Amino acid sequence: MNPGDEQSDLIVCEQALSLSERKLSSMLELGRLVGLDLNIDDMVIKIAQKAREVMDADRFNLFLYDPATDELWTRILLEIEGKECRMPVQMGLAGYSFRTGETIIVDDVRKDPRFFSYIDETTGYTTQNMLCMPFYSRSGSPLGVMQLINKLQGNFTAEDEGLLTMFMNHASVFIEIAQLQKARLQSLEQSRKELERLNIAKGKALDHLSHELKTPLAVIQGYLRIMRRKIERLTDDPSLAGYFDILKRHMARLFEVQKECERIIQAYREIEEESLVDELESLWKKLESLETDMPLHMKELWQSLKEFVAAYVPPHSGSKSVIILYPLIEKAIADTRGNAPHRDIEFVLTGDGQAAILMDSVILKDILMGLLKNAVENTPDGGRIEAAVSRNTDSVCVSITDYGTGITDTNQPHIFEGFFHTQDTGLYGSRKVYDFGAGGKGLDLFQMKVYARRFGFDISMTSSRCIYIPTDSDVCPGKISLCRHISGPEGCMESGATTFYLTFPVSKEYLKIDKDPMAGA
Repeated sequence: MNPGDEQSDLIVCEQALSLSERKLSSMLELGRLVGLDLNIDDMVIKIAQKAREVMDADRFNLFLYDPATDELWTRILLEIEGKECRMPVQMGLAGYSFRTGETIIVDDVRKDPRFFSYIDETTGYTTQNMLCMPFYSRSGSPLGVMQLINKLQGNFTAEDEGLLTMFMNHASVFIEIAQLQKARLQSLEQSRKELERLNIAKGKALDHLSHELKTPLAVIQGYLRIMRRKIERLTDDPSLAGYFDILKRHMARLFEVQKECERIIQAYREIEEESLVDELESLWKKLESLETDMPLHMKELWQSLKEFVAAYVPPHSGSKSVIILYPLIEKAIADTRGNAPHRDIEFVLTGDGQAAILMDSVILKDILMGLLKNAVENTPDGGRIEAAVSRNTDSVCVSITDYGTGITDTNQPHIFEGFFHTQDTGLYGSRKVYDFGAGGKGLDLFQMKVYARRFGFDISMTSSRCIYIPTDSDVCPGKISLCRHISGPEGCMESGATTFYLTFPVSKEYLKIDKDPMAGA
């Protein structure tokens, strides 16, 4: 061999080596392109673009297997993105490759009876040669088929098969991860929809319960009165009156349950209705952000829709007035003391005596009374409840702290969800309102959340469970003097606490309050 031939062969080898290096480098670049994108459709498009570059093919199709229908499907057929194409696994060269697990190289597809010509006939594209290869998950399950169409120069070779194998091994990992991510998201969405259906069913059940209870309870109550009068005329036995008193007490409790059902239903309806208005506003902002101008008649229709929905939704503001908080909280504390004369609890109020907000006074009083009742029921006798008022340039805050049992970490996320209680005596079965550990159903806190949304303030909570009764099954004796873990009130205050915060936006009426402290009083 002469020196010229050797030099020529060396150049050819170097060129081939350089081409292989470029292809391998392109394959490694695939990880950078798709590694952070877990959207399966976008990922497949990127893989297809890179495969064409690496393999010098005119077209690249990536078919994914759908086990639910036993079909191969793709959205990048001939790079017509977004149009899904499906075919049974028994059809075409791709189907044959998937079923048998074989890699197929065909130089002239027109001479191969396995070729499915319908796609060419439909799209007008002419397929000449093809390379099909199945690919698998890391566990060996079939994921689909990669299909190279019409090599730019010549026919596909064993070298192309080797490069596609490396490319496939690399890409299949990302595809599998993306499919798992898609399955998880679909599962979460399905769970969300199922929860929505259950909430609707729960609302209907409560509505039905409330409706069905009202009439028979009234009838039973009437007949009990008649029976009592008749029995009293027939006998002088005083013990019978005690039975009627018991029945009367339980009837009263049933009426309370019926009314509470109505309150729950109304609260949930208000949340759903206000959420609908928020969703309409959000959708309107998205429509306005579109580059195309919306026709005038569509804007008018949309405005009419919003007004129609708003007519059935409680307004965000009610009978608002300027309220100085300190004297209102003093009055709420005094009323709470009057409602719980049997409880030995110290109340302390501190803070800004002139801080004021714009709010419905009746609703605010209800909220304060509810928070104080909640604090009393969670504070042992001998304990303390603190209320404080503060303000800054942006907000006014009311905090109510009870140094009582505290709320466990498990229960804290659910405290405002409604019909959720942290005590075993959730229905006041054996204890009365304001008793220690009386519990409750969480309806008051849920209603406060509804009010907060409607009137534009925030309600939040922080809590630390008493270190000596860390779980819900642990019991506090209800009196600090009976607790074997501490020696006095200070020890109780250090062991656990719960604070509820009401945060109101600063009102422009502050200027009036600062100049005239008696304004709004």
